[in-house]
Amino acid sequence: MSILNFSIGIDIGGTNTDIGLVNQLGYVIESYHLKTAEYNDAQKFVNDIVILIQKLLYFNGIKDTHLIKGIGIGAPCGNYYDGTIDDAQNLKFRGKIPLKSMIEEQLHIPVVVTNDANAAAYGEMIYGGAKGMKNIVMFTLGTGVGGGIIVDGKLLYGSDGLAGELGHTILIPNGRKCNCGNSGCLEMYASMRGITQTCKELLEQFPDNDLAKLPFNKLDPKIIADAAYQGNEVAIETYRKTGEWLGIALANAVTFSSPQAIFLAGGIASNGDILLKPTRESFEKHKLFIYKNNIPILVSQLNENDAAILGAAALVF
Repeated sequence: MSILNFSIGIDIGGTNTDIGLVNQLGYVIESYHLKTAEYNDAQKFVNDIVILIQKLLYFNGIKDTHLIKGIGIGAPCGNYYDGTIDDAQNLKFRGKIPLKSMIEEQLHIPVVVTNDANAAAYGEMIYGGAKGMKNIVMFTLGTGVGGGIIVDGKLLYGSDGLAGELGHTILIPNGRKCNCGNSGCLEMYASMRGITQTCKELLEQFPDNDLAKLPFNKLDPKIIADAAYQGNEVAIETYRKTGEWLGIALANAVTFSSPQAIFLAGGIASNGDILLKPTRESFEKHKLFIYKNNIPILVSQLNENDAAILGAAALVF
């Protein structure tokens, strides 16, 4: 296969950044990782990304960077039109970060930037469970909640390149305060911190529950999910409430997009029926009647770490 059939895919998340060398068949040849949360300075972050890209190319025998098709990046608040990260609330470096130009200046390889959830959605359509579909909505459930919308086989960017911030739709007016400045965003109820907060609030009512014996800073959605599968009532109720809220958000998304399917990605989505069952029940309960029983809620079929890498790389091709 020609070397021109390779690209670099980068998934920037609030917690981790994954950088992979990808071929056109959708295989991640090799990948490296950074701890995004450790970076307060955007330039230092970009410099370390460049170093890892250079290592990827060197150790895979690619000596001429001009032979790489391009670099695709999925990032929180990634702006496709401007090639920037625009005031991402889940990153420690704030403001409008000119990511595209910062990397192109160092590597002289064309760069495409998009929202991280957009990249995951595109990867699902090209390489995953949405193959053959042209209209899908993806929710990414992790440090935050992201959204990617594909209409007629194309990512929806909107007038400013920032369409699809579904995690910041208002779910509960005057609810929990979100980093974006609003209150009651979906992200504050269906993200890692949102689920943990729900559990903590329930434990205040049931201080004798086994989970209350853990330090609050040790609680996370995986521990809570494991406890739910073992029959812990507070953990079960945590995910029931989370599913109820998430199902409402999915039902709302259907009314403006009428997708063939909704996909859930990210670590939280891998917790299985403890989340999926109440989510699907709430979705059917709140969905407009004309859409009843014909829009499945599916979990991404791509590896959690590879989905956004593949989607970002696919944009280059």
